[in-house]
Amino acid sequence: MEQQEAARKSALAREICADFEKRREARKALERGWRLNMNFVSGNQFCDLTPEGELEEESAQFFWQSRRCFNHIAPAIDTRLARLSKVRPSLEVRAFSDTEADVKTARLSSNILKSVKGKLGLDRIIARATLWSEVCGTAFYKVVWNYNDGAVLGTDPQGKSLREGDVNVIPLSPFEVYPDSLAAEDIDGVRSLIHAKALPVSEIAEKYGVLVAGRTIEEFPLTPYASAGGWKRPADSELLPSMEDAEIVIERYTKPTEQCPEGRLEIAAGGVLLYEGPLPYKNGDRGERLFPFIRQTCVELAGSFFGASIVDRMIPLQRAYNAVRNRKHEFLNRLSAGVIAVEDGSVDAEELEDDGLYPGKILVYRQGSPAPEFLDCGKLPAEFAQEEERITSEFVLVSGMSEISRNSSSPANITSAAGLRLLLEQDTNRMQGAVESVERAVKEVGKQILHLYKQFAATRRLLRMTGTGGDTEVYYFDASEISADDVEFLTGYDLTPEQVKEDILNLLSLGLLKDENGNLSDETRSRVLDALGYGSFENARDVSYLHIRKAERENVRLRSEEVEADEYDDHALHRTEHLRALLSGGENDAATKARIMRHLRSHRGKGE
Repeated sequence: MEQQEAARKSALAREICADFEKRREARKALERGWRLNMNFVSGNQFCDLTPEGELEEESAQFFWQSRRCFNHIAPAIDTRLARLSKVRPSLEVRAFSDTEADVKTARLSSNILKSVKGKLGLDRIIARATLWSEVCGTAFYKVVWNYNDGAVLGTDPQGKSLREGDVNVIPLSPFEVYPDSLAAEDIDGVRSLIHAKALPVSEIAEKYGVLVAGRTIEEFPLTPYASAGGWKRPADSELLPSMEDAEIVIERYTKPTEQCPEGRLEIAAGGVLLYEGPLPYKNGDRGERLFPFIRQTCVELAGSFFGASIVDRMIPLQRAYNAVRNRKHEFLNRLSAGVIAVEDGSVDAEELEDDGLYPGKILVYRQGSPAPEFLDCGKLPAEFAQEEERITSEFVLVSGMSEISRNSSSPANITSAAGLRLLLEQDTNRMQGAVESVERAVKEVGKQILHLYKQFAATRRLLRMTGTGGDTEVYYFDASEISADDVEFLTGYDLTPEQVKEDILNLLSLGLLKDENGNLSDETRSRVLDALGYGSFENARDVSYLHIRKAERENVRLRSEEVEADEYDDHALHRTEHLRALLSGGENDAATKARIMRHLRSHRGKGE
């Protein structure tokens, strides 16, 4: 039996490796295109794909040809990344109802996500994935549970620290992900997915307890050093990063089926099976086990798993622009240095070639021969400037970035503020597809984070969270208090902070925030100053904000105990907050309703 099991595992490992090689061969053309994009962004723009599909360096036709790169692709990508950097969903959770349970769940889920965002540096992870999606067209997030992270709970008999575990979010390049079908249009459309990455054999042994034979791995896409941004010139293949004593770890994820309702995860390296079992994470909306990957694209393509990049569209323009500028510089060099015509044997041609006709040079030529002279090279044709201007305008069209976004300069024919704002809105509209892709991806990351906490946070965990009144609270929670099914994620990209402030000021100028007497209540003023970022100013000016926070704390206490109003309370502000708590679910609990009503009467009896 043991021999049969060993033979089965060996056959399965070989089948996984063969499946990986098959998928790898099927998308070689895509990988070469991604590498071409990376070279153009990094400034190596004299390379191309051969008819055989290989990436090679283009050589100069003549030794004197100018081969400078005038990179317009990198600034366009930088501008797009700067614009997409504003797409940072707040990952706040809004309850579907005003009931106390939904509000509590939403607040807890929001604070869990804020805590994870701060611990992981989620903004940096999103920026890294967005860079890959903009350059290569596609990027992925892998949301996993790391058992070696989190607070220390104790030690095992071997003295190793036992931790409570925590979520990790890993940005992945498209080079590492291999679907079973390149025609699937999203992750839901594939039946299995392979994540492949090269790791040192020592790390493989530590992680899986299996020692595999190592080798030198030079495959560009799979080494972590290459994926970290080591974009090398394809002609300098000997400079490509490599890993010694390593092996490619192949993780194959298979979707649940009727025969295998929990799916399959199989991991192999070097022909050895490292692990097999069900999909590890219950990250579906109904508790089903799904792939822990989220896909993000720059430009969606119909009938394609991998998206397209703006760089693909700009490469032909960049080639044409480089050609025009280089030919223009060659022509200018001829005008400045000149082309000298001499009779054969009349001068020392080698000396003239080396030194030229520098100022003050004494030129000795044979008696009776015509003196050397400069040939008339004419004037710089106007077509050079016209073609350069036309290609520059096409860059704006193809990249989706206008002059005001690319160069921080407004067009000469647009001077009004409304016209400039319209240009910015048009730039945003051109990028709407990429913006929505980032939003969808990050919202799905947030959902999977909550699903993993619900699955693995079995013991009571400590969370430092922001209370309803702005106080910092220390809160213990477990998996039963988390839900990612009854909540809605708010991205907050539709309105920038500047637009929110402008809208609030407009509402104030229109008087829509005033009460029936035309006055601005203390509560409204406090909330407006807080929204404008001047909450601390309000706290220093008067105590209305402190009264609101005290009333909110009393609302929490009124759920379980009687609370008496104090003489120094601002009774109007307190009654407003208590009525809000009563109308937001407090009336559904008879005991809580009775306590709130008695508390309101105590405010009336103490001087309102």
